[in-house]
Amino acid sequence: MEECPVDCIYEGARKLYINPFECIDCGACEPACPVEAITEDRHVAEGSEAFVDDGAAFFTIVLPGRDEALGEYPGGARGVGAVPADTALVRDFPRRG
Repeated sequence: MEECPVDCIYEGARKLYINPFECIDCGACEPACPVEAITEDRHVAEGSEAFVDDGAAFFTIVLPGRDEALGEYPGGARGVGAVPADTALVRDFPRRG
């Protein structure tokens, strides 16, 4: 994601995940999101709180098909590349349309 100056937007199988440990809260990614899903975690919409913790979990849990967690500071999305997995919340979330 070219919008991110610190390269903290990682690609999962169905979703892009912002690494909350690397993010500097600059807001550069917010206007680039086509579904307006990016917001500061302290201003998340009611009913969407689970996605805040889930976003962090992408980096701290062992995802399907992996031997270890990405880690809090994996070194930038470009170096990691696409991760063909998601957290259970995202994997099991109903698809649109």
